[in-house]
Amino acid sequence: MTRIHAERLTADVGGEFVVFLIGMRINRFWKIHKWLPVALAMRRMVRELQADPDSGFLGAEAWGGRSPVLVQYWRSFEQLEAYAKDRSREHLPAWAAFSRAIASNGDVGIWHETYRSRPGDFECVYNNMPLFGLASATRAVPATGNRDTATGRISAA
Repeated sequence: MTRIHAERLTADVGGEFVVFLIGMRINRFWKIHKWLPVALAMRRMVRELQADPDSGFLGAEAWGGRSPVLVQYWRSFEQLEAYAKDRSREHLPAWAAFSRAIASNGDVGIWHETYRSRPGDFECVYNNMPLFGLASATRAVPATGNRDTATGRISAA
């Protein structure tokens, strides 16, 4: 069972990081042969990244449904981009397969957004939660003292 932390926590990142949001939208449910490979490719990429602590990948959270979303945390944009362009990793073959099988035919939509965050540009809090999000990907610390309020957390980041 997942341990619930019955206290207020925040994340201690220790520098710049990147939030990478990536997702897909199943436009034609009956075309499982089109959208299932996209979903499975993302799962393979996350496993590959989790197995490589030097990749710069810090962690991820996922949500499902018609429009599954994966929130990834990275140490730097440069490491994210290096992974995306590395011919020996899972991403480029998956992207090529998507382009061949789907491209712009409307069966499956894909998207991503990238945000670079520097110390003092973010804050977060978690209460009565398992380790989650940025606190799970980096280091969870008590949201006490100067980290008790959103203003204090954003200043302490």
